[in-house]
Amino acid sequence: MELEEAKYKFIQSWGSFGSQWGINRTMAQIHALFLIAPESMSTEEVMDALKISRGNANTNIRTLIDWGLLYKEYKIGERREFFIGEKDIWVIAKRILKMRQQKELLPMLQILGQLQTTTIESENSPKELEHFMTQINEINNMAIQADKTLTKISSSEKSWFMKTIVKLFT
Repeated sequence: MELEEAKYKFIQSWGSFGSQWGINRTMAQIHALFLIAPESMSTEEVMDALKISRGNANTNIRTLIDWGLLYKEYKIGERREFFIGEKDIWVIAKRILKMRQQKELLPMLQILGQLQTTTIESENSPKELEHFMTQINEINNMAIQADKTLTKISSSEKSWFMKTIVKLFT
């Protein structure tokens, strides 16, 4: 496989994976482009490489900067903005985990906390309330454990994580 074909395949695949994980496909493709780019790139270069609009490129680049996956890079004599992608896969994984935790898990924990104050209404049976509360409590306990685990992973060093994984599977 030629390099250009391999790069195209990687970008397309990363975009598909991203959309399956709940991330905008174009954002994932831009991230993939920066992962494999040896040099910083301008918005125009991203637009040309992925055949996307300026608005789409700008929006997704800003989001990737907010996630800590891209950084601005200034070049002397250039008026355009340039960006460089984070290359350390461990750092990338931790930042994505942290953002997903903030955007998905924490809001769910808030809702589950609110649901734990549910009371019985006249048309509901106590058995129905008991069943509902049992399910909510089980989901809440699992979500709390997931939150603790993600917090531990996102604040850990790669060496600790790898040793823990090896212990789990040996």
